[in-house]
Amino acid sequence: MPETLDDSTLIGHSLADPESFAALFDRHADEIHRYAARRLGSELADDVTGEVFLVAFRRRARYDRSWPDARPWLYGIATKVVAQHRRAERRRTAAMAKVNVERPGTFDDRSADRVTAEQLQPKLARALTRLSAGERDLLLLVAWADLTYEDAALALGVPVGTVRSRLHRLRVKVRRALGGTDPFAAEEPQHG
Repeated sequence: MPETLDDSTLIGHSLADPESFAALFDRHADEIHRYAARRLGSELADDVTGEVFLVAFRRRARYDRSWPDARPWLYGIATKVVAQHRRAERRRTAAMAKVNVERPGTFDDRSADRVTAEQLQPKLARALTRLSAGERDLLLLVAWADLTYEDAALALGVPVGTVRSRLHRLRVKVRRALGGTDPFAAEEPQHG
């Protein structure tokens, strides 16, 4: 039965039957884990995922039941937990920024897209370290978690218009940091 319930109903049921909260974990843990792994590395992703669902379980009575999808709420919690681990993230990003990428000898070894991505990685990592925590959170929620603008706004507790204007400014900053290369040009999502 839990697989047929929306997240809001499932969370409501978990107030009387705490074990039913496990269905929410089963539904979303892999996605939250991938987000945490991309933000902090795989070594911390298990811990972060566990922390996110522990916080969510403890706060489930305060969940806004008008949201049928708990993903924005869970990503909001995940973003805050990631902030607690930010020092590890900064060390990892700084290390990536120092890596010198060697261009492969032939295109038979790798595709042109892969070469371009590898060459941009250190510049992109440096650009990410220069963003504020809030800017980095927004960019990664949209780019890595693939949240819509509306869901990112819910996760961060800001209006959708704020998300749109911040993303516009972020694109300009990142493009400038990459020497005019637009990492968003290949596939810019059409978010509502």
